[in-house]
Amino acid sequence: MSNRNSQAAKSAARERIRAEREREKKRARLRRQLVVAGGVLGVLVIAGGIGYAVMKANQPTGWEAAKEAKLVQPAHTQGKNGTEILIGDKNAKDTLEVFEDVRCPACAAFEQSTGKVLLKDIDDGRYKVRYTMYAFIDDMGGGEGSKNALSALGAALNKSPEAFLHYKEALYSLKNHPEESTDTYAKDSALLKVADQVPELKGDAKFERAVKDGTYDRWAMEMAGLFGRKGVKGTPTFMHGDKKLEMAPIPQQQMTQAQYNKLAQANFKKMIDEEFGPARK
Repeated sequence: MSNRNSQAAKSAARERIRAEREREKKRARLRRQLVVAGGVLGVLVIAGGIGYAVMKANQPTGWEAAKEAKLVQPAHTQGKNGTEILIGDKNAKDTLEVFEDVRCPACAAFEQSTGKVLLKDIDDGRYKVRYTMYAFIDDMGGGEGSKNALSALGAALNKSPEAFLHYKEALYSLKNHPEESTDTYAKDSALLKVADQVPELKGDAKFERAVKDGTYDRWAMEMAGLFGRKGVKGTPTFMHGDKKLEMAPIPQQQMTQAQYNKLAQANFKKMIDEEFGPARK
């Protein structure tokens, strides 16, 4: 082999080696890029997972979530977000405002002793009643019963004003109303059990579905948000316009339930008569 051929062969060999080294460098760079990219993707996936988990953890749940739910106003309501529950003869000159909380023991005592007197005045057209339903006992004592019962009352009101009144009466009844410290009405099953005692609601599949689905949960939160309206922060409270009506207290003494009821009714009638004039005979 001539020196010329030998030199050419060596040059060709060096070129092949150089080219192979370049290809190897490119493959190494590509591997590093893939590793880095994979690491970044892994970090992004982990970070995304953490971010999603944090977002989900920070999302409101339960009754806080209900504040953001779609607002469904029950039929037979008026005013902003359906928070005016006005029941009675629309031609009645006067409006009595009644403030209650479903878990309130004092409200239960009033309804059990005197509720039927109030309902008779409504039926007689003596005045209309605007009900403002609170849920402050949930906030003070913990629980969900006031809000949950209020949502169920919305489902009853959607059926009819009569269903609302009779269901409210049943919820407050001596037979059904729980101790203030017992959050019985937080359970839909308890609310539906009481509803079975109300002729307008017994066996009503639409009402039952609304209770179970929480159809009126957002509305209940809107109603509960009225706490402090007209300065009222206790229940039961009665107002005529901007005037708070005062009912004589019942003496702290031993008496039968019948005696208590008679005295409570007399005190309520006296308060109403003084404000609206004597009832028509």
